Amino acid sequence: MKEILREIGMIARALDSISNIEFKDYDLTKGQYLYLVRICENPGIIQEKVAEMIKVDRTTAARAIKKLEMKGFIEKKDDEHNKKIKKLFPTEKGKNVFPIIKRENDHSNNVALSGFSEEEMETIFHLLQRVRKNVEVDWEFVKKGNKREY
Repeated sequence: MKEILREIGMIARALDSISNIEFKDYDLTKGQYLYLVRICENPGIIQEKVAEMIKVDRTTAARAIKKLEMKGFIEKKDDEHNKKIKKLFPTEKGKNVFPIIKRENDHSNNVALSGFSEEEMETIFHLLQRVRKNVEVDWEFVKKGNKREY
């Protein structure tokens, strides 16, 4: 069997490393840009949803979100109906950095998919979505404290 997940992991780590280096100038470190993008794309989202979208545990998300808030990229606001719920919104600073992050993402996509036809890109996209959906089943299972059988 081909080491497909190893290849996906290497691609993900390389792109994450590039982003972390390039976004250091904006005071975004250790993948914080991922959280900022999700919050900018979904103003008013709750922390748990962000964690679910990025596929990290709540503690990891809480730490990253707290740092983004301390650095002035996002702010938390009370839900008008339930004061226990904190909604996340980008600040002006966060909104200003968002287009830069999007440009980097577009550039990385163009570099990664250079030489691929539209049809090949569609195929890769759909195949990777299937892989993600397969993995999400185990992710949800393990996240709830269960153990997988190997």
